[in-house]
Amino acid sequence: MKEETAHLQALKAKHAALDEEIAKEMARPLPDETVITSLKRQKLKIKEEIASESDS
Repeated sequence: MKEETAHLQALKAKHAALDEEIAKEMARPLPDETVITSLKRQKLKIKEEIASESDS
């Protein structure tokens, strides 16, 4: 059970880090939409994984 909790915490940390990366990219004078889209896709995958972990 503790391993699942640690895994869930790691996923949440990755999710938050991606949020920060997206914010940094969007704050640039000419944000790269390709990078933003890629980061958002990664964030969504992690969000789905967090949801499935929480349901278990």
